[in-house]
Amino acid sequence: MQQNISPHKLRHFLFTWLKKRGIDDALIQPYSGHETRKSLEIYSKLSLSEAQKIYEENIKNFPV
Repeated sequence: MQQNISPHKLRHFLFTWLKKRGIDDALIQPYSGHETRKSLEIYSKLSLSEAQKIYEENIKNFPV
């Protein structure tokens, strides 16, 4: 299987991977070259199943 891999795609993959592992934007931002943390929102693409899993892992800790 042949893939077109560019530096931009690798960079996007890395920052998405870091965010999905819970690394805070404050730690990613200096390495990303973006001036603001808000610019990192493009890397916050969680699938529905990933969002559901995170919800289920954390809802039990919600103090209600």
